[in-house]
Amino acid sequence: MSLSSEIERTGIHAGSPVRRVATRAIFFVTGMAMGLWAALVPYARLRTHSEAGDLGLLLLCLGAGSLLSMLGSGRIIGKFGCRVVIVAAVILYCLMLPLLAVFSDIWLLALSLFIFGMGIGLADVAVNVQGTLVEQAADKPLMSGFHCLWSVGGIAGAGGGALLLSAGITPLGSTFFAVVLVVALTAYSWRGMLPFGAHEEPAEGQPKARPNFRLILMAVMAMICFMAEGAVLDWGGVFLTQDRGLALEHAGWGFAVFAVAMSLMRLTGDAIVSALGRKRILIIGGILGIAGYLMVVLLPGWILPLCGFALVGIGAANIVPVLITLAGQEKVMPVNMAVAMVATLGYLGVLGGPALIGFIAHLSSLYVAFSAVAAAFLVITFGAYKLKY
Repeated sequence: MSLSSEIERTGIHAGSPVRRVATRAIFFVTGMAMGLWAALVPYARLRTHSEAGDLGLLLLCLGAGSLLSMLGSGRIIGKFGCRVVIVAAVILYCLMLPLLAVFSDIWLLALSLFIFGMGIGLADVAVNVQGTLVEQAADKPLMSGFHCLWSVGGIAGAGGGALLLSAGITPLGSTFFAVVLVVALTAYSWRGMLPFGAHEEPAEGQPKARPNFRLILMAVMAMICFMAEGAVLDWGGVFLTQDRGLALEHAGWGFAVFAVAMSLMRLTGDAIVSALGRKRILIIGGILGIAGYLMVVLLPGWILPLCGFALVGIGAANIVPVLITLAGQEKVMPVNMAVAMVATLGYLGVLGGPALIGFIAHLSSLYVAFSAVAAAFLVITFGAYKLKY
């Protein structure tokens, strides 16, 4: 369905406030679902009597489900449209959330996590496609604000879940509150979801799914940015407690300052992108990522490395939103296929990056591993000069 015919049929422009509110709502609820799962992880470990290794395999099931659904998401979105795919994905992960709160059999929990991950992955790509189309129609930067709502949702899910659980609400009861909110916001957003998946189809005879050099470069840049985020999440606490003397009970501070800095930068990201332009955002973001990781590696104590993690969050905050926008502007592939490709390969950085860092650290040290991440940001800084704006 073309953009013009959709406007004639519904009277709602793709860049209208209704579309923007719906897009923000779906980013928020998907982030909230992931955040709630984070609050449920300790309870799942207790119910299943899992050791650390078993829990790691469980979490891998979530990532595997997300990646699998992302791989085919572009074609699915192109065929059924953003609205159908988003609603189906939301239903899928809402059905799984209560099961994640009650299953004590590790295999049933693994299967539920795999399906939950499929819903999350499919929703992530579909809402990014919708966000790209809405941003293009509005003709002004919006993507950083959309991604900010995912971060806010994650904080709300983890923090709200923790509050409910600490108040004596059971894990199952906490998922009930979350599902009700997710369903209500999704129903409210129905009218604002795009029923199509891309602005246009490729010209006749043009390959439908053949990325050019710029799309491949964007996917690699997104992968590096996600890898940097995964490195802070999985290894930041280990480094701060093992090598910088931070108390073990404060190990989460590294990711906390990173996440807060990233959320605040995304909150103002659209205005910053408008002021500086997308090219400068990528260049400056890459430089800040390098500087942040070098602060972590080179400066003594734990306070300055914490500032380094915050600097990485500031630099990385708007890189992926800008890359998603630029991917949607490439004409060699439909928007749904281009965005799905960059999002999917970028997600590989979250899955494979921490493992790679662990491998490097095993062969040498976390100092070397974090230095390698800093060097990888050079690809983002110099790659920015090769993209089309």
